[in-house]
Amino acid sequence: MANTKSALKAIRVSERRRRRNQPIRSSVKTAVRKAVTSIGAGNVETAQQAVVNAVSQLDKAATKGVIHWRNAARRKSRLMRRLNKAAG
Repeated sequence: MANTKSALKAIRVSERRRRRNQPIRSSVKTAVRKAVTSIGAGNVETAQQAVVNAVSQLDKAATKGVIHWRNAARRKSRLMRRLNKAAG
């Protein structure tokens, strides 16, 4: 347990941030998972829609500072690479 007042406040602040960020992270994971499964299913039309949704969720999370912008860029790149490989 924390000993100082500032450490106790830091614990409270980090818990508030965690609770605020958790649903955003969860929606990103869900969108990416749906995109990957739709790419694997082979239907290119639905896969493209799912990837667009996942990219949008990743951009929103990066804009809000929930994930790092380079993390979002890397994940978007990997998604697009999978989609292009499946389509081509």
